[in-house]
Amino acid sequence: MRNFNRFATIFVTSSLLGLQGVIAAVTALILLITPVHGQDADIIDTAVGAGSFQTLAAALQAADLIEALKGPGPFTVFAPTDEAFAKLPEGTVESLLLPENKATLSAILTYHVVAGEVLAADVVNLSSATTLNGAAVEINVSDNGVMVGTAKVVQTDVMASNGVIHVIDSVILPPAATAVEAESWGAIKTQLK
Repeated sequence: MRNFNRFATIFVTSSLLGLQGVIAAVTALILLITPVHGQDADIIDTAVGAGSFQTLAAALQAADLIEALKGPGPFTVFAPTDEAFAKLPEGTVESLLLPENKATLSAILTYHVVAGEVLAADVVNLSSATTLNGAAVEINVSDNGVMVGTAKVVQTDVMASNGVIHVIDSVILPPAATAVEAESWGAIKTQLK
């Protein structure tokens, strides 16, 4: 009897530990796929909370676009990561953040935003989208994924209370005709080549 009780104790204990492991794994999975802020946070707070959009947040601040993107929207933002901004030639981001380049920075950033909530299922059916900049950005869908302008979409449908974020791997540039100051725009385009 004693051996049976010992066996039963070991069996129950190991079963409970196994169940705890399964519960921990399921909990970790739920936490992994659930956004930190979910739909309670707006686009700005969701992006900042993600931790990989610090340069974008600084640029939006310098261009005075924070309050606009905290508005009711809805908006679709094709958001370049910090790594996307790091791909730009040395000194480009710093130059764009200067007060005298605010109009150019604003033209670039608003080229990453579309009015309305355009989910991934909708994006794949588009060939272009009109941005808040006023210019249309090309959208190409292939077996290799979705390209928005020259950037690849690397994550889709990050939901926010006032729209959706699609993460892209490069900063996209609007046509020169939409830039406010042609001279400064030409300098930026030249730097990026």
